[in-house]
Amino acid sequence: MKNDAQPWKSNTVEPPSRTASEARLDALESRLAFQDDWLETLDRLVREQADELERLTRVNTLMRERLSEQRQAIDDLGGEVPRPEDELPPHY
Repeated sequence: MKNDAQPWKSNTVEPPSRTASEARLDALESRLAFQDDWLETLDRLVREQADELERLTRVNTLMRERLSEQRQAIDDLGGEVPRPEDELPPHY
């Protein structure tokens, strides 16, 4: 005689249930991967900004040198540098 009170069992193997520790470990690994990616992105942006700052510093230095050269050339010609407040607006 067959016992119908016994629960039905499958031939497939059920995966072991995940413990809370395993779930926490997976969550931490996921966060770490996200943070690593974010850190790489921030690092790349900082490098790009440092490169841009260096380029702008070189341009600023070059412009100061050229301005100084132009002022020296004007002084060598004996001319005075007109000040913006001394110039008349175009409609006069």
